[in-house]
This record gives sequence, C-alpha cells and structure tokens, in this order.
Amino acid sequence: MRGWLRSDSARKSAEELYAAAVAQARRPEFYASLGVPDTIDGRFELVALHTFLVLRRLKGQGQAAEAGQALVDLFIQDMDASLRELGAGDLGVGRKVKAMAQAFYGRIAAYDSGLAGSAATLEDALRRNLFGTNPEPGPDPATVSALADYVRRESDGAALPIEALSFGAPPAPQDGASGPGPGR
Repeated sequence: MRGWLRSDSARKSAEELYAAAVAQARRPEFYASLGVPDTIDGRFELVALHTFLVLRRLKGQGQAAEAGQALVDLFIQDMDASLRELGAGDLGVGRKVKAMAQAFYGRIAAYDSGLAGSAATLEDALRRNLFGTNPEPGPDPATVSALADYVRRESDGAALPIEALSFGAPPAPQDGASGPGPGR
C-alpha cells in the first residue's frame, strides 16, 4: 500500500471520512430493524456501502483522486487489521485482503450501475450484497426498496460540502417488514 505517499491533509480527511462511514455502518437499525446479518459479512457489506457513498460524494466534489485513494487505502488497511484480530494467519491474510479489495471494487461497480440504472438494478445489488448470506426467503421487498431509497438519498449528498459529511438516519422498516423474519 502506498498510503504513506499521501499528503497529511488527504490522510487526515480520509480518516475522518472513514470514521463517519464506519460509524454509520455500525448503526444497530441496519441489523435489528432491517435484517442485514450482524455477521462479519454483513458488517463488511455495510462498511463497503458507506465507503462507496463517501467516495461518490468525493467524486461529486471533484476531490476523488488523492482523498478517495487515501479512503480506499484506509478501508483495505482496516480489513487487514480486522482479519488479523480475528486470528487469520499471516500467510492467508494477503489473499483474503486481496479478495476483499476485489469484492469492494465489485460493490462500487454494482452500486454505480444501480444508481445509473433502474430501481430494480440497485435493489438487486443491495439484495445480493447486503443479504446474500441470509437463508431463504431473503429480505422483504419493501425493506430492499427502502434501502435503495436510502442509498439514492445518501448518494445525492454530493451537493453538500464533503467537510460537512453526515449521513441521514437508516430507513425504517416498511409496512410488513419488521426486520428479520422467520428463517432469517
């Protein structure tokens, strides 16, 4: 990783932005009310989603290059540290981090396509990524729709100064969607 080549200001900004993304991803509403699995995979997916949203806002501000790369570097370093905390052996960490980085870039592409495409495209990406490890029957369609609305709303934050980054509240479960249902 080349994070040490980044300017101190880009690194400091990226640290603040990443902290905001992680704090939002850890909000209990995503897990308890909306049924995102409270697992390593579910937490990875929410951190990846919120990091994507920050990157999208940076891009909207014309600051994507250095600050965005510093943010991606922090995400990957955090994944590396998390794997080590979970006891992954040194020999396997590099492969796992590489796979996580590739998964993250795949999420970016899927969410960008979803925001540029139809509502169904974004909902499919969210269903596949956020709920991919849930046993059938999967998430309630109203919950996925509410999450898609949330992602659209948060991605529209590009008009706001990045220094004032904040996220809105996670969506509330929709009628008939009260979080994890039977079999989830």
